[in-house]
Amino acid sequence: MQTQIISPVRDADIAHAAQMIRDGALVAFPTETVYGLGANGLDAAACARIYAAKGRPSDNPLILHIADLSMAADAARTVTPAAAHLLTAFAPGPITVILPKAAHVPDIVTGGLSTVGVRCPDHDIARALIRAAGVPVAAPSANTSGRPSPTTAAMVADDLAGRIPCILDGGACRWGVESTIVDCTEDGIVTVLRPGAVTREMIAAELPQMEVRVDPALTAADAVPRAPGMKYRHYAPRAPLTVYTGAPDAVTAALRAEILRRRAEGTQVGLIASRETCAALTGLISPAYVYACGARGDDAAYANCLYDALRRFDNTDAGALLAEGTDEHGLGLAVMNRLRKASGGNIIIVGEYVS
Repeated sequence: MQTQIISPVRDADIAHAAQMIRDGALVAFPTETVYGLGANGLDAAACARIYAAKGRPSDNPLILHIADLSMAADAARTVTPAAAHLLTAFAPGPITVILPKAAHVPDIVTGGLSTVGVRCPDHDIARALIRAAGVPVAAPSANTSGRPSPTTAAMVADDLAGRIPCILDGGACRWGVESTIVDCTEDGIVTVLRPGAVTREMIAAELPQMEVRVDPALTAADAVPRAPGMKYRHYAPRAPLTVYTGAPDAVTAALRAEILRRRAEGTQVGLIASRETCAALTGLISPAYVYACGARGDDAAYANCLYDALRRFDNTDAGALLAEGTDEHGLGLAVMNRLRKASGGNIIIVGEYVS
């Protein structure tokens, strides 16, 4: 199959891609979080093509994307008050709410569960595509399963060229990490199942009368995640990744010692860290193997470039990757969740984190 990358994306391209969706084909498209691999969310055969193209486990549910809140009834049997409040507050935007699924949503979308994830993306191309298709669009990230998610059309092509017919190029994604997933099916409680740009603190501020929980599996290595897809390793670079987190001086010292140890073994190391830490380690490692993810404590910058950093080292001879962690508050929880998954839980804590 030949994969066409469409740029710039015009109205006629949207109309053609929407017809492809209605006909059961796959279309990769941009959102504000990462690029999605879309299919008609009400067509079981089309959704099966997503799993095949990605090599995705069949029990890993798909999120249904809608163009506006009026489409929620096409995906969910009911919209709970908590979900309605969160969608009103944060959508279009990087939030997915878990709701009881509508009867006509195929089981393949939900992995056989009675619930479905629903979100309205904050990207003009994405919403125009969904609106023109006239159906909820099922869309996980547009990468092969387990790889770092794509934040540009070129990253999509790196993984899926030859597997899908069309990529709509909408430029780089704004946030760079997937949407926050919030279970809104319990009375009096909402639970963050996957952290993202809409933080627990933001959700709690909008729902002051409700308990806002975070799934313990997001920070505990031995807990079973409530979101089925979160049990799988994700975002993995080709070289093994070790994450160092804690007090900045202690992290810098630990990274220095590990770089020197790896060099003595003859291993080329890649470094992902803040500008301050990268500057402190100047001279120990070639600039070609250093990726600075913004200023220390700027979790938005870190989130935005994390997947690009992981993928960039895949194109080098780096035999090991080392990364600086961050504080697990606000957006930092999402950054550390992705680093934890990408490293297979290989997190080394060196002293208490100080922001």
